[in-house]
Order: sequence, then C-alpha cells, then structure tokens
Amino acid sequence: MTDAQDTAADSTLRTTGGAPPDDGGSATEAPIPLLEPREGIPPVITDDDALAEVIAAFAAGSGPVAVDAERASGYRYGQRAYLVQLRREGAGTALIDPVACPDLSGLGEALSGVEWVLHAATQDLPCLREIGMVPTSLFDTELAGRLAGFPRVGLGAMVEGVLGFVLEKGHSAVDWSTRPLPEPWLRYAALDVELLVDLRDALEKELDRQGKLEWARQEFDAIAAAPPAEPRKDPWRRTSGMHKVRRRRQLAVVRELWETRDRIAQRRDVSPGKVLSDAAIVEAALAVPTTVQALAALNGFGHRVGRRQLDQWQAAVDRARALTDAALPQPGQPVAGPPPPRAWADKDPVAAARLSAARAAVSALAEQLGMPQENLMTPDTVRRVCWEPPQVVDAESVGTALAGYGARPWQVEQVTPVLVAALSAPPQEA
Repeated sequence: MTDAQDTAADSTLRTTGGAPPDDGGSATEAPIPLLEPREGIPPVITDDDALAEVIAAFAAGSGPVAVDAERASGYRYGQRAYLVQLRREGAGTALIDPVACPDLSGLGEALSGVEWVLHAATQDLPCLREIGMVPTSLFDTELAGRLAGFPRVGLGAMVEGVLGFVLEKGHSAVDWSTRPLPEPWLRYAALDVELLVDLRDALEKELDRQGKLEWARQEFDAIAAAPPAEPRKDPWRRTSGMHKVRRRRQLAVVRELWETRDRIAQRRDVSPGKVLSDAAIVEAALAVPTTVQALAALNGFGHRVGRRQLDQWQAAVDRARALTDAALPQPGQPVAGPPPPRAWADKDPVAAARLSAARAAVSALAEQLGMPQENLMTPDTVRRVCWEPPQVVDAESVGTALAGYGARPWQVEQVTPVLVAALSAPPQEA
C-alpha cells in the first residue's frame, strides 16, 4: 500500500489518475488536509552516529527516494542547504541538518543507482551537490507536470490536483538557518516528501497515457547528467534597475558598489540585499556623488546608515570615479549568438521573418502537444537556428543543428518538421 493510500485508509482517495485538471479527470471529493507525517515528525539528524543509522536504513529501503532541501534565500549569503528531507519505502522519513552534518557524501553513495524524486530538481541540485549528494537518475515531478500539461505545477497544486491532499505551505519562505528549527517548520518539511513518490507514480502513468514518458525520461537524464553551472560572468550586471544606467562611469559605480556589497555579505553570511538594496546601488550610480553628504541624501543611504558604512560606500564610488576611461566597463556584455530579436528587423529582415514563422509554428505545436513552448524547445535554440540556418535546409541538417544546441532526441523529432517548413517558406513581401 502506498503512502497516499495508507494515509487515506478510512476515506476514498481523490485521484485524477494524474490527468491534468482541464482534461476532465478531476473528481468531486473534497481534498483532504495533510496535517501530520505518517510516523510523526522525525528527530533532526545532527551527529555522525545518527547519520550512519539513516544511511543504513535508506540503503536497505526499496524503490525511489523522495528528496528535498530547504535554503535560506533572502536571509543568508549563497544558496546552501539548511535542511535535507528524504523518504523511502522501508526507511520512513529523515530530516538531516547539513550544518551539523556538512558531508552527506556517504548518504549520496548509499543512494547511488536509486531514482531520486525531486520537485523542481534544478533548484535543489546545486545545494545538494555542495554537501556530496548527486543523483545518478531522477524524476522531477514539476517538470513531469509541465510535460503532461498541468496549468499549475507547484508542489501543493500538484499534490492536491493529482492525489487529492492539501499541503500546508505557510513556511516555504522562512529563515531555514534558524536553530533550533521550530516544530511547525519541521512538520512542513516532513510533509513535503510524504507523498512525493506517490505523485511520481501518478505522473508516470499520466505521461505514459499521453505517450510522453520517454520524453520525460530524456529530460530527467539530461538534468542528472548536466555539469555544475559555470560562474556567471559580470554578475553585477544583473542588478535590478540596470536599464536606467547608461553611461560607462555610472556602470563602474554599479560594479564597485555591487562587488563591495558582495564581499561584505559573504563575510557576514547575510543576503546581499540586507546589506544594500539594488535600488540604492542604482541611485548612487545615476548620481555619482562626490561626497559622503551627497551620498547620504540619496534613497537607500538615509539616516539608518552609519557614518562608517557611508564611508565605505563612498569609497567604492570614488574608486569608480578615479578609473581611466579605458578601465570603464562597456555598456553591454559581449553576446555569443544572435542579437536580441527586437534588432532583427533592422539587421536582417529575412532572418526576422524566419524567426516569426518559426515561433508561430513551435507555439502551435506546443499547444497541440499540451505543454509550455519553452519545454518543447528553448527560445534560444529557435533563435540560433533562425539566425544562422543550415546552408541546405532539410530534416537532417535542421535536426543536427538542434541537437548541437542541446535539444534532446524527442525534441528534435517533434520540432524538426515544423522548423524545416518555417525556414523553407519564401519571405513575405513587405
């Protein structure tokens, strides 16, 4: 008996069989609030002896393992995990404190070869990798929901729509670095993995019914095989409000303030936004103040900012002011690949027409297949093929181009025919 069936042993389990709600598969029974984990809230694992017991229990368990991690985004620097939750048949649920037990590679090795079930896997995999947990195979319930055509793919919406249970989601944005973690938070964390394997099983059936199960498996394999992301080049350029900053000297102020803030945030282990807001950085960049007094008059540098802090921010501005013209940052980053689509009409009207036709064709196919367009084919891949199409446009050349940009075999199979047609169409007369 599955977790969901056992939890609802005294009532009829509302299930849609995994079908998207708008497919007419939803049942009439009211959703069941899921208030307590089946075995209660397990103790948080904080020492090596307890961790060894968990590793042995999960190694001896059966079937897929549900995995989740909680971070302290908005509170702490970086995206490290502050709680790891797991559940597996035969092992129950475990809550592990990765601050007290920072090396979980032994657990990762014990689960090697086991399918990991995660929701929005790409969000949790980086922080899990940091503590030694890397899946060899996985099932992403959020991505499965997208491929199956569900309009809402958050965990709570999926559990309610597919399994008929309501998860309490009130603690998703709390500061998980808090110690000790309050009991209501731990209950929430344990419930997040309580039905994850059941959700996986229902979605697998639905994907199989729609003929998309192999597509999903290719997507999951690609996620599991993907290397860690490269560090972002010039991350300061992602400061909110950067579109207002035009001059190179102003860009230099943004860069100096951003890098100073980042060093302080990392040293204090707090979110950079708690040190200085993006809005304040942009204000200072636009004004380029020459004195502490002028800086203090700007929004974000008011009376609550001490003199010592103001001095350090002004010093950053002064460093930007002192740079030679040659040392100033360029207005935009070098772009690999095609220019922004809005510039295509001027740069290459024929390419712009190709892109318009290709976008319409891929969008129509995505609607026909019942999935978001970006999951059928990334917009960047479509742009690249349209900007520099193969010299000879046919199924082989277009499929090779798509695969070269990282498209999975199922995507190549589905999208190649419509792209060939779009790329081969004669340009429309103005």
